Amino acid sequence: MERNVRMEDISDGKLYSNNDMVKADTGNCQGCSACCRGMGNSIILDPLDIYQLTTNLHKTTEELLNGYIDLNVVDGIILPNLKMAGQTEACSFLNEEGRCGIHKFRPGICRLFPLGRFYENNTFQYFLQIHECKKQNLSKVKVKKWLDIPNIKEYENFIKQWHYFQKDLQQKIRQSTEEDYIKKVSMYILQTFYLKPYRQEESFYNQFEERLKEAKQIFLK
Repeated sequence: MERNVRMEDISDGKLYSNNDMVKADTGNCQGCSACCRGMGNSIILDPLDIYQLTTNLHKTTEELLNGYIDLNVVDGIILPNLKMAGQTEACSFLNEEGRCGIHKFRPGICRLFPLGRFYENNTFQYFLQIHECKKQNLSKVKVKKWLDIPNIKEYENFIKQWHYFQKDLQQKIRQSTEEDYIKKVSMYILQTFYLKPYRQEESFYNQFEERLKEAKQIFLK
């Protein structure tokens, strides 16, 4: 989901690589769970997030849709997002102590916060969101340590491929006047990248690239 904002209004004006130091360390949040509440449908899940959730929770995507995640249209494509529930609109994975119940395999957007991604020239860099985190006096930490994701290069390549594939697909959708085509695209993406199980004994990234190659052949010729 792209945001139509000026970088100087939301960031410290710098762009970072995964080897850079940035003031993003919240000190284990120390009881704060503000970013896990009232987020509406903005915590969009990518295919790796779904792979991690289904694998570690031993649930299918369909089972996760029964209380943990929702489906919403994002720039013309149906995508899953974390579900907020209850009077405080808390993430469905937040426990009674206000701690993340899936912290070890939490979604990429959650790992990223309070960082964001700035996409340009078929790649991306990180930036620090200066108004989002409620904690004060954040400490410096290396970006890749903050993300705490194995095989960071593979992960970043996946993020780039997924983002720019969606961007190209959204352009195709905007150019189409056929409602059936738009529905076909959304259902294909949902089924291929989210509902179809991934083989747990094989690399997620290899399976993703196989599915991406097929999707590009169908929709981006």
